[in-house]
Amino acid sequence: MTVKQLSVFVENRPGRLCAVTETLAEAGINIRAVSIADTKDFGIMRIIVNDTDKAVAALKEKGFIASAANVLAVIADDKPGSMASIMKTLYNDNISVEYMYAAFINKEKDSACLILRVDNNEKAETALTEAGCKLLTESELSEI
Repeated sequence: MTVKQLSVFVENRPGRLCAVTETLAEAGINIRAVSIADTKDFGIMRIIVNDTDKAVAALKEKGFIASAANVLAVIADDKPGSMASIMKTLYNDNISVEYMYAAFINKEKDSACLILRVDNNEKAETALTEAGCKLLTESELSEI
């Protein structure tokens, strides 16, 4: 039950984020979550969108380097300890979280969505599902 995440290489100079987001807007792509990790000269923009294939095509057409990877989208209750519970579930099954960030969506009141990149998607899906966590599908993310 993974979802696709775009990784876009973005030069660290004025106007580049504007160009990425304008390219997606012109293609009718809705951004559902975003994270940017940067260095002095470039950044990696990680994005969850409503149509990954269309987004990759639009970005590549404009000369951007973009690729897709599978990540997990986990619903977390908006209360103290919710994220800790998810992390403990993964830790107990010896699953490493490479990175995570929050999404813009909030379908259910008093909840949030965490995007997780882990070292073993299948093992993490099983552990989180058995712990009672709600994982979103690609189509559910697109509908929100």
